[in-house]
Parts: sequence; C-alpha cells; structure tokens
Amino acid sequence: MEANGIGELKIPLLQTPEDGAVRTVYFQLSDIKCASCVNSVESVVKNLDGVKSIAVSPLDGRAAIKFDPKFVTVKQIKESIEESGFRVNELHEQDIAVCRVRIKGMACTSCSESVENALQIVEGVKKAIVGLALEEAKVHFDPNLTNVDKIIEAIDDAGFGADLISSGNDANKVHLKLEGVDSAEDVNAVMSSLELAVGVNHVEMDLSEHKVTVSYDPDITGPRSLIYCVQEEASCGSKKYQATLYSPSGQRERDKVNEIRMYRDQFLFSCLFSVPVFVFAMVLPMLPPYGNWLNYKVHNMLTLGLFLRCILSTPVQFIVGKRFYVGSYHSLKRKSANMDVLVALGTNAAYFYSLYILIKALTSDTFEGQDFFETSSMLISFILLGKYLEIVAKGKTSDALGKLTQLVPDKAYLVAIDTDGNIITETEIDTQLIQKNDIIKIVPGSKIPVDGIVIKGQSYANESMITGEARPVDKSPGDKVISGTINENGCILVKATHVGSDTALSQIVQLVQAAQLAKAPVQKLADHISRVFVPIVVVVALITWLGWFIPGEAGIYPKHWIPKAMDAFELALQFAISVLVVACPCALGLATPTAVMVASGMGASQGVLIKGGDALEKAHKVKIVVFDKTGTLTVGKPEVVSAVLFSEFSMEELCDMTIAVEASSEHPIAKAVAAHAKRLRQKFGSCTEEVPDVDDFEVHMGAGVSGKHHSDW
Repeated sequence: MEANGIGELKIPLLQTPEDGAVRTVYFQLSDIKCASCVNSVESVVKNLDGVKSIAVSPLDGRAAIKFDPKFVTVKQIKESIEESGFRVNELHEQDIAVCRVRIKGMACTSCSESVENALQIVEGVKKAIVGLALEEAKVHFDPNLTNVDKIIEAIDDAGFGADLISSGNDANKVHLKLEGVDSAEDVNAVMSSLELAVGVNHVEMDLSEHKVTVSYDPDITGPRSLIYCVQEEASCGSKKYQATLYSPSGQRERDKVNEIRMYRDQFLFSCLFSVPVFVFAMVLPMLPPYGNWLNYKVHNMLTLGLFLRCILSTPVQFIVGKRFYVGSYHSLKRKSANMDVLVALGTNAAYFYSLYILIKALTSDTFEGQDFFETSSMLISFILLGKYLEIVAKGKTSDALGKLTQLVPDKAYLVAIDTDGNIITETEIDTQLIQKNDIIKIVPGSKIPVDGIVIKGQSYANESMITGEARPVDKSPGDKVISGTINENGCILVKATHVGSDTALSQIVQLVQAAQLAKAPVQKLADHISRVFVPIVVVVALITWLGWFIPGEAGIYPKHWIPKAMDAFELALQFAISVLVVACPCALGLATPTAVMVASGMGASQGVLIKGGDALEKAHKVKIVVFDKTGTLTVGKPEVVSAVLFSEFSMEELCDMTIAVEASSEHPIAKAVAAHAKRLRQKFGSCTEEVPDVDDFEVHMGAGVSGKHHSDW
C-alpha cells in the first residue's frame, strides 16, 4: 500500500486490500491415503509465509491453496509438499495469461524451433507457438510463475530480438504519445492522473519515447476520456500536456521497412567488395592482355591478384558476415544448428584455406595453389540477396490482411442528442476514439465504423462483406449494425456496443492471424527434418571430403582429374564446401508457413475465412461442396440479368424513364437497374450522358420508387 493512499482509492469498496492480492492454485497429489497424510501436507504448507488457507481432499488427492504471491511462489509451495514425501504429479493453475511477441532475426525453421524450445523451458510457460512467416510468438503462461519480461529475456538469450505486441487483455488497451513531458515531475503528474482515473487498470510509461500504455475497463472509460484526463486534469497552470493516439502496428510497418533497407544496404556493401573479387578471380584471368597484371609477384609466389582478393574479401567475411557468426554462436550455445552454422562453416572453410594458400605463397619460391576467396565473398553476397528477396516477399504476404482493417473508416461523426432524440452537437473524431455507448451518425453511402444498435432513422445496409448476400438489409431502430458494412440510402444514429478489438471485423482479423500462426501437419514433418538437417549436411560434407581426398592420395582416380595448381586435398575441399554451400534448410522450412500465410490472407480478402493450415491441407481431398445459402455463391453486388417489355412503349422509351427515375435513388438495386438500362440504351441507340429531371419523386419502402417523367426533354 502506498503511503499517499493512491492504492486504497483503486481498490473496490467491498474488497479488502488483502483479498485483492490472494491467488488460488490447485495441485494433484499422489500417495494421499488417509487423514494423517492430509494433516501432514496441510501442516507443512500452512507454515509457509503468505499461505492463507489450504484444503486437501483425501479421496482424490486434490489440494486447493490460497496464497499471497508477494510472500511465496507456486514453486516454493510445490517444493515444500515434495520435501514432505508426497509427489505432485499434475499442477493446475487457475490463471493462464496470453501474450504475443514480435521476434526479430528468425531466418529458417530451425530458428523458430530454437525460439520455441527456449520458451518451453521457461518456468510457468504452458504453451508457445512460434510463427516463422508472421515473425510472431503466442505464449500461454502462468502469471504466478513468470511474466512477460522473463519471456522476452528468454528470447533475447536465445539470440533473437523481441518486442511485446500485446499481453493480457490487449483488446482494452490504448497507446498514447505524450508531448510536454520533460521532467520527473511531469511523469508523476501524468501517471498519477491516469492511475486515479475511473476504469483504469494498469499504466505503463516508456520514458525514452514519451509513450504510455493504459489498460482500462471499456464499460467505464475509453481512449477519448483518457486523452482528456492527460490534457485537462494532469495539466497544471501554464504546464500543458498533449496526448495523441499511437499505433504499435504503425511502428511495426516502420520496423519492416527498416529491416528491408538494412538487408539491401548490407547486400550492396557486400557487392562493393565481392564483385571486384569475382572479376579478379574469374573474369580477368580469362582475358590474357587485360589480366596479366594480376600475376605480378609481390613477394616470392604471392601475386598481386591473390593479395587484392584477400584484402577485398576480408571486410565481407568479418564485417558483413558478422551476423552469421553471431547467429552460429547463439545456435551452438543452444546445442542446435541452423542456417547460420552452415554459412559460417562453408565461408570460413573457404576463407581460411585461402589464407593458408596466401601464407604459403608468401613464404615459398615454388608453391602454386588455388585460393577460394571469391567463393566465400560471393556466397555471403548471394545469401544476403536471398534474405533481402525473402523479407520483401514476406512483407507482401500480409497485404491482404491489411486490406481487411482498411474496411473501417478513419473518421466518424460523434453526436450528442437530447431527450427527444434531436442532435445537439456533432463532432468529427478519429474512429479509434469511439467509446462504448457513444452515439454515431452514419450518413448515406458511408461505412459503419463500429458494431452497434440503431436508435434513430431508417436505412438499408449492404452486409455482403459478412453474409455474402447481395440484397441490402433493412435497418430500423433496435436493429444491429456491423462494422465495415455500408449504409446505403438513409441517415441513421447508432449507439456503439462493441468498439476496437471487440468488433466483428476485428474478430475476423484475429481469426485469420491465428490461422497464419497455426502449423499445418505437413509443416511439422518439415520442422522435424530441418531440426536434423544441418548436422546431416555437415556429416555428408565430411564424408564427401574423405571420399575424394583418400582415393586421390591413394591414386584410385586418374591424376588428370585434379586441376592444374591443385592437389587432392584442395579438390576434396572444394567438393565439401560445395555441399555446405548448396544445402540450406531455408526453403524447406519457409515453404509451408509462407504458403499458409498467403492462402489465409488472400482468402480473407475474398471473404473466405480459413482456420489454419490443417484445413488447407485437407482441402485437396474435397470432392463435393455443399453450400448452406445462396448468398455464399454471390458476388455481393446485385446485377440485372435481363429485361422483358410488356407494353406499347418502345425499349428506348422504357430505358429513358428507368434511367430518369432510378437516378434519384441510392438503393443498390436501383443502381443495378439504371446500369442495365444504360447498357440497353447503348445497344438500341445513342445514350446521352444527361439525366432528365423527375417530378414528385418518392421512395416506397420495400415497393420501389415512383416519379413523373416528361418525355419531351
């Protein structure tokens, strides 16, 4: 409890401070045979500081323990029971929290496996799912045993970067960027104001970037009230603070752009050195008049070309290639091997053998050898090019999902009404600032920003985005409307019932994201192969080297097989390095998650929701598809198929009257009828762009429209 009493104000009146801190944990105990066993367990646990109560059932060995996590942990309780001679076979936690973490630096399936393994060994983590294509991890954990900081620390220790996307109830969390916060006093003023605000559960401040994250109860408060709290209540005298909405997803896009730029710059920097090395090694020696200067001997048998290749390839090997050394270190520290290990082995074998050739040439008068400096530098350049193309491709796969979120309009009209339902004030606000129970005005032709209930007005809503039905749905007071759908022809007032991540559209996006994170059965096979792939490749490379070196030394194959200025050792080494270079599990590990991500994203943009790779994998076995309603098969837009004339009017006159009357209606069917009439008019004769006026135009709900058309126009 804080000395200033702020903590007391945050506790509900009917709840004591002690009750707010108490948690309950459930154990399944073995060897509980009688009441004396129960007494033994209870006496041991009750002696622990922080334990409030314990109840043990002698029939099924189930124990329920209430404790204060400030004084004792679940692990300590479990250990004390085990020390008393009873086994804890199964642990049931009452609270399971979920967090999503952005992971940086994953290159292949073995990387995602490493992150998954690192998370699984963290105490309190129940389940960890790592999506390679999404570059995200979803972690289920017990908040009594661990927290988000320990999870991120475990990922960092594994050699990967980690940023928290969301934790706990992220649906009710708002991110604000602050201005005017320059000192500790400013921070305290803002923090205190937010913590004391009604409905606020938790406040996190990032001082370095002047950002604050607030968890709140959406039934009590919302983003607009929190911004008002900072700008009005926290400000004192001449000191004014400003708060604006900040979207972490925007930061994610900026991080993605920076990552693409980083790989591009590294590739170009590598090419700056590796291309001259390639030219000096492969191109100029084939052009005798122009490449002779490379054979100039600097000292003993050390040629100018060999010296230049060494100088130019060194920055590529140790500056550009540093990322492979770091990745290999973290991978081997975890007792696993990933693509970085293969690259480091292949390039180092080529580079250091070439360095050995250079030293021998420098110290010998007769030695002639073939260096592989161009192999190491060009290999690093090609791998960086592949990484650059891969990261660009992965960025494009999420574009379809991004289109879903764009279905919600950026702005909305917030109104205040009196007791008679008349609008008093009208303000245009950001859609993200809408709170529960706000009254929103929806004008004809605009998209509905939130899920809600119509309280005034009548209109038709195009809900084909959700239902697939082309026919607009009548909306009257008391009817529900869905975010992202289109209000067709009437002005309505809507009371917001679900905002932010609670809307139907947000639930769809979350469903697609979960599908992209889930692993298909075939991917599990690929993951298993990738896990043992690198050690197998290293063994195969070693066998390849021995398979060429030993027969070469024994004279089993003809000597003319060995190129000039090379020996059997160098020839065998070339083959071994080639095995290391061409064998990379990246494509194997990336193929399935990328395919699942692209398919689920494209499906979502077409109105098809795919719940995971399992459904996609089974889809090829489908022979018959049964549709439950015709709306599933429509394009969501009405269209006239044909028109038949049953009167003395000519088709041209009918088209003219139809175009004139229907032009005044905003109904989707009216638009379809008018479009078909224009096509017919063009077919039977010229169609002027001018639309004639109609007198006494009326809309008959559910029965069409009427009006007087003068044919002498």
